[in-house]
Parts: sequence; C-alpha cells; structure tokens
Amino acid sequence: MLHLWEVETRTGSKRQRSQVLLCSFCWFSRWFPQRMALLGRTGTFSGCFRFELQQCRSLSSPPLPRLHYPAGGGSRKYRMGQEAGQMSPAQINHTLKANEYSHTLPRGPASHGVLGFQSNMLPSNHPGEDCRSSATCLPGCDGVLLGVFDGHAGPACANTVSQRLFYYIAVAMLPLRVLAEIELAVEEERAVPPLLEWYKHPQDHNCPDGGTISFHSLRNYWQERLEDKDLEDEEEEGDRVTSALVNAFRRLDYDLSVEAQVYLSMSSPRRPSLPGEASSMSSPLRVALSGCTACVAYVSNGVLHVANLGDSRAVLGVQEPDGRWSAVSLTNDHNAQNPDELQRILGEHPPSECKTVVRHDRLLGLLLPFRAFGDVRFKWSAEMLSRAHETRPDVLSVVSEAVRTLPPHYLTPPYLSAHPEVTQHRIRPSDKFLVLATDGLWELMHRQTVVQLVGEQLSGLQQQRPIVPASGMTLGGLQRLLLERRGRVISVLEDQNAATHLLRHALGDDGYGAVAPTRLAKMLSLPSELARRYRDDITITVIHLNEPDL
Repeated sequence: MLHLWEVETRTGSKRQRSQVLLCSFCWFSRWFPQRMALLGRTGTFSGCFRFELQQCRSLSSPPLPRLHYPAGGGSRKYRMGQEAGQMSPAQINHTLKANEYSHTLPRGPASHGVLGFQSNMLPSNHPGEDCRSSATCLPGCDGVLLGVFDGHAGPACANTVSQRLFYYIAVAMLPLRVLAEIELAVEEERAVPPLLEWYKHPQDHNCPDGGTISFHSLRNYWQERLEDKDLEDEEEEGDRVTSALVNAFRRLDYDLSVEAQVYLSMSSPRRPSLPGEASSMSSPLRVALSGCTACVAYVSNGVLHVANLGDSRAVLGVQEPDGRWSAVSLTNDHNAQNPDELQRILGEHPPSECKTVVRHDRLLGLLLPFRAFGDVRFKWSAEMLSRAHETRPDVLSVVSEAVRTLPPHYLTPPYLSAHPEVTQHRIRPSDKFLVLATDGLWELMHRQTVVQLVGEQLSGLQQQRPIVPASGMTLGGLQRLLLERRGRVISVLEDQNAATHLLRHALGDDGYGAVAPTRLAKMLSLPSELARRYRDDITITVIHLNEPDL
C-alpha cells in the first residue's frame, strides 16, 4: 500500500510544501532486511570491549581540577579538589583500551594511500554521545572513508548519521551506470552488490540504523540522481569529490528533517504512544531534534578530502626533513571563535537580529556549533516546531529540556546549516598521519602536542622493530646503529594504539609532557555525575599515511 504525506522543506528563506510517497511499513519490514544487508558488509574486529553509561551533557563546563604541587624537589605529587577512588594500573588500561580498535589495509592500489588506522573512544556523558565510522568503498566509487561524530541533546542523531552518511557519500560518488544497475536489481528483487565494507568495534553496532525509512530515503536519493542525469556536468576529479561530499551531507540532513515531519503527520495528541516508541533511538523525531557535528576524511588515489561540519577537527602530522613534527590543520571550527563563520551567520539574517543571532558565543544563546546535522529546532518554522510540541510531548521529554520550548528570538529560521566545509590535500611523503577527533580532545590538548605525541609514539614503535643489517654492513656500523637507536628510544611504550596513547596523555598529563598515574586514575574514576564537569566525550581516529622517517 502507498501513502502520500505532505512535508515542509526550506531552501534559504523560502518555505515549500511537497508531497512524499512512502510505502507501507508492513511490506517494507518484510523485504527491507534482506536488501539492506546486501548494501554493506562488515569487516572483522579484534579486541575486548566494555561500554560505560555516562551522565548527560550539561551546558556548563568548569575548568579541570586544580593541581596543588608541594614546594621543593623530589617527585611531583598533587591532590584533587574532588576525591575519587583509586584505580590499579590494570584497571586503568582496561578502561582506556575498552573501545580501542585498529585495522591495517593491504598494501597496494586498494589502500588508496592509507596504511591503516587506529581508533578509540572514552565517554563521559550518560550514555556517550560520540560515534565513529570507518569503511572502504567497494568497486564503483573506491576510496577509504573515516569519520568522527559528536552528538548533543542525546546520542540519537550521532548514532544515525554515523551509520547512514557513508551510504549517502557512496551514492553521491557512484557513476550513474552503477546506480542504474542497483535500481534495476531492487526493482527485480535481485541481490544488490554491497557499496561499503565496514570496519567496526563491537560497540559500534549498539543502535539500529533506522531500517525501512533509511533505505527508502537512500533509494529516493539515487533515483533523483538518475532522473537528473542530463544535468550531470563534467567536473574535474577534485571538484567532483567535493560536490559529492557536500551533496551527501546536505541530502542526509534534508532526509532526517523530512522523515521527522512525516512522523509528525502520522501523530496526533489523541493517539497513544506505542511501548518504547518515545524512547527509541531510531525515532525520526528524536533523531531530528537531537544533533551532531561530523568530521569525515575520504582518501582515494593518494588525495585526501576532509568534510567538516561543526567543531571536530582534522590535523595532519607532517615530519620535516630534520625530523621535527609539524601540525597542519585541515579544518576550521564552525563557532563564534571563527571570525569568518561569525560573519557568515550574521550576514544570513536581518541587521535587526545582529544582537540576538549569536549571544554568549552560542547560536541564539543556546548552541555552540554553527553547523550540524539534525537540530531542527534551529531549522524548522515556528509553526512546525509548535506542532511538534503539541503532538509529541512524550518524544520531546526524553530528548532534552532545551527542546521543549521555542528558542528565544526565533524570527528568521533556518539558523543552522548542514553545509560542510571541504578541504582537498594531495598526500606527500612527509605527511605521515591524520588525526580526526571530536572537540573533547582539542579542549584538553593543543594540535602541536597531539602531533608530537603521535609522531614520537610511531617513531618509537619503528625503533623497536628488529634491525635487519644491510648487505656489507660491518660490526662497527651495526654497533653505531644500535647505539643511535638506544639513544632515541626514551621508554618502553605502553600503548600500541596511537588513539589510546593520546587519551592517556590528555587525561593524565603532568604539565611536563609525562603521564602522572595518580592524576590519570582519578580522572578515569570520577563518578559519572562529575565526569562531564571536567571533560567531554572523546573520540579519536589516527589514520596512518606513510611510515615515519627514522
């Protein structure tokens, strides 16, 4: 059975109503699982895991606990204002490594210039609001995709975007010929070739991906691309990838909004909620009311593209000819600290709103990032938001207190954008790695410190490998090589995973470049109701591009 629903969309300052054709849930629920399973396959994983529920994010973030150093020499000790239980070294490592994941790509053209990647997550919210994704695009669009996603007002949007965005990027990049073959296979109910090969930690499977609705929306997207084939311009490869990334981001955000409006059109104050409906992470309205930032890296044929939305960051680790490490930022924060971004958002609204659009460095005094997925309370019309408040107060009550009322000075929406900023960079031999991380890391560490730590860790691991003497090397030459290596290795490294190495230093830094075990233990053992006061969720992915020079 087919149903026709009317939804509201916006383009710039213009509001439009359009009709969306949705198929009966009953028919799709039987047919969808077989089809969606064919669109992606999951790679293997390794390592143990533990998921910890954390406290919901608060709007205030007090400074880290003050350290009190005693006068005089000797070892540095401190006490923290908040007492916390002590953790053993084994417990520290178990907590730090619970969500770590790594994958090595086979050498050759299929790797597209990526040697492998290492990732880790440490939640502080309850539940954690960060997500991560990593996948290889299978023949047709090729390339490697990796991303980090920072949720707010709950984890629903970040969970959904982390599982759906890469499919949209693949569809945006696929040649029309391949899309036509996929559409024909769906129409004839034949097996659909997979688009992605996923690399996931077990915990990354913790939420459903929207099922029927997500597949229907994705299919609509590739059907529209096929209908507009005459409008496809011949673009240079770099421009084509940039356009595909921008279109994928914007289309997914559009679909999240449409799905929520369809959900609202099916609701009424008199209809009782189904058990668990309001609290479901895949509820379209819950997904659209919450939000997330995204930072995605796409590597293909030795060219790196980074698409950024919000305040997560991508930083390139470059090894200079003299061995020093340099940090190169490939993203800009989309917040009030960025003058260009501030001018952009002020220019999109009347001069009469210049004092209300951004207040206290927040969008309408409420939201820190100026670009994000979801967050329809900064995008929909006031009438549509009022309808959501009237028809589904049960959903609003489980998202966040902030979404239960209309934002102040809400005059000329939309205020929030889902248009990513895309950077292109051709990978050079000196580009050794790329760090993608949510703002939880950058609030604790400067980018140069991050690159220095990863660079030294990678060099240390290289130096611990067995030495294979070159042909004709003398015993004297081998002795000199061994002495040089011993002098460069400072200590035995605790972490093989670079993301875990960064987490350890971010939380346990003693102010002098080393890790203070007591401080690290106390930061990790803070009760959930206190942890968010001292740090945010932290998600890190380190992408290895070239071996470091020794």
